[in-house]
Parts: sequence; structure tokens; C-alpha cells
Amino acid sequence: MKKIKRNRRNFLSTTAKATAGVFVVPHFNINSSKPKLTETVIGHGDFRYKVHKEWGNLDPSKTPVNNCHEMVMDSKNRLIMVGDNTHNNVLIYDKSGKLLDSWGIRYKGGHGLSLWNDGVEDFLFICDTDGSMVKTTLDGRELMLLGHPSEYGAYKKEDPFKPTETAIGPNGDIYIADGYGSQYVLQFTKDGEFIRKIGNGRGTDKDQFQTAHGICIDYRIKTSPTLLITSRASNSFKRFTLDGNYLEEIILPGAFVCRPVIHHQNLYAGVCWSSKIDFIEGNMDTHPTRTNPNSGFVTILDINNKVVSNPGGTAPNYNNGKLQRMMQQEPVFHHCHDVCIDNDDNLYVCQWNANKAYPIKLERV
Repeated sequence: MKKIKRNRRNFLSTTAKATAGVFVVPHFNINSSKPKLTETVIGHGDFRYKVHKEWGNLDPSKTPVNNCHEMVMDSKNRLIMVGDNTHNNVLIYDKSGKLLDSWGIRYKGGHGLSLWNDGVEDFLFICDTDGSMVKTTLDGRELMLLGHPSEYGAYKKEDPFKPTETAIGPNGDIYIADGYGSQYVLQFTKDGEFIRKIGNGRGTDKDQFQTAHGICIDYRIKTSPTLLITSRASNSFKRFTLDGNYLEEIILPGAFVCRPVIHHQNLYAGVCWSSKIDFIEGNMDTHPTRTNPNSGFVTILDINNKVVSNPGGTAPNYNNGKLQRMMQQEPVFHHCHDVCIDNDDNLYVCQWNANKAYPIKLERV
């Protein structure tokens, strides 16, 4: 591993090998009285899914979870999930729901998970809301750690840093969304040199964010990839150029969306909750979780940013071209925190604050 000196760009490289080996854990029905939903079909139009609620269930005494935050699929079609239980931050499933491996014992705020292939090997980028972003191999060997932005001159020491997500650019640049902290996106080279801050912090202006919770690279227009950045409390995604210039806002009324996920020509996102009222971050009198708890669903947009399906939610409705407010329809989900799409177009949904539920599979029909 290349050794990099500690200076203004400042990051810490480590090589802590995880101790967990490969093992298989039998499935365990957390609540045997819970009805099976394998005949339940949710969604709209061409994007309809059969619910397999027990797909990812494991024995919680051996492989516990608190919040199943995010999931990605690697080049071997394995499904890799990150959570915030330090018995096993990372779970690796095959597509049948069998556990192949688990590791990670120190990411107390394990939250964001992105996968990047350098042309030879897959790597993971884990955001820990305790204040770091870690690059690892698939078996948990740490290669890079980026800590508080004051170490490289981007923040003051007292500024909060609670990163929630990363995205990796076409040239390997690393973009970190400080979604629970100071509401900027921080851009680095692939070697960890700080480049710039993107956005103008917390607020309601077009280049500001209300919970910059997620980020991805939108490659659907191959000649001009862009950044899609979540502004969750604004019920929107905001599009920027790769060097940080604001382009547009995609408004999704009522939907408190998590990170955007691109698959083929569509955009997918977990909706953490939905609300009948608008919300400005910091105004607890109108906090949506007080009026609409556990009200998540999944939303799917086409290449033209039009919502085409809301599995678990109300059917998308446009009135004179304007998208109407979207809400939970079926009580399948609590707080959808992320969605992963496999090569058969099935979805895997991770949930936050959902009674320690394991990932759910939605089989495309």
C-alpha cells in the first residue's frame, strides 16, 4: 500500500485486517407470527414487485443488526450491506439470502456504503457518522481513512463532520456528503488530496442542502456525468457538475428520499418517511416524523426525472405536469434507507429504525 505523508490534504492509512472469516448462518424467523408477504405485489406500471420480507433474516443472537443502512452488489453478484452494529458492521449475502461473510467491529456510525472498481478490483467506501470515511477491500482491510475536514483546511475544528455517503467519479475522485454534519459535499482526489467544498452549506437556496444525506454519479448521459445530491428535508435531489456547479433540482413532494441509485436508465431511492406537510430543517413543530412515522416506500424515476412507480407508496400522479404529493400506501416498510438493484432487476431494501429488521427482497414481476 502506498504510504502518504500527513500534510494539509491529511488522511490516515491503515491496514487493520478484520478477524471474521467466511461462515454461513442459518435463517431465523424473528417473529414467527408475522405473516409472510410472498404473495403481496407492490408498485406501479412496469415496476411491480413481489415482497419477500424474510429474505435476509438471520439468527440475531449470532449475527445481530441495529439499522441496515445501505447495500451494494459487487462484481461477483454478492450483496454487501453496512449497518451500525459493531458485532458485524458488514454482512455479505448471496442472491438467495444466504450469509457468506461478515466483518467490521468499530464503525459505530456505519451508514454509507459505496462500491468502486478500479478496473481490476472492487473496493468499498464506508461512511461512519462518528466522523470518518474509510476505504477498504471487500474483506475489510482498511486502505485509507479521511477524518475531520479541519485536518486539510476545509472546516474549522468546531464544525460538525458526520459523513453519510460517498460517490466515486470517473477519474477516481472521492465525493463525501456530510449529510448529518455541516451540509457540504467534499471532493478529494483518489489519493486523498482535498480539492474543494461543493454547495453552500445548510439552507433552502438552490445550492444549499437540508440533510445532504446521499450522493451518486449519474452516468446516464455518458458524455456529461453529473452529481446527484440528496436534500432529504427538501424532498428533492439536486444536480451539480462534477466540479461543483449547481444545475437543477428534482422535487419529489412528500418524499424524504435517501441516496439516489442509478440502474440502467432509471433512478431509484429509498424514502425514509413521507409527510402531508412541508418541512424546513430545524423547525421541530412541523417535524414529519411526529405526524407520519414509519411511512417509508421506494420511488423510481425514469431518464426524464418522472416518477414511474412507488413500491409501497401511492401511485405517482401528475397534474398539469406537476408531481403531486406522495405518501405511503401499504404498510410494508418502516423507514426505507436504501435500495440495491441486482442484475435481474430485483430490489433489496434496507431500513432504518425498523425494529432491527434485516434486508427485504422485492422480486420484479
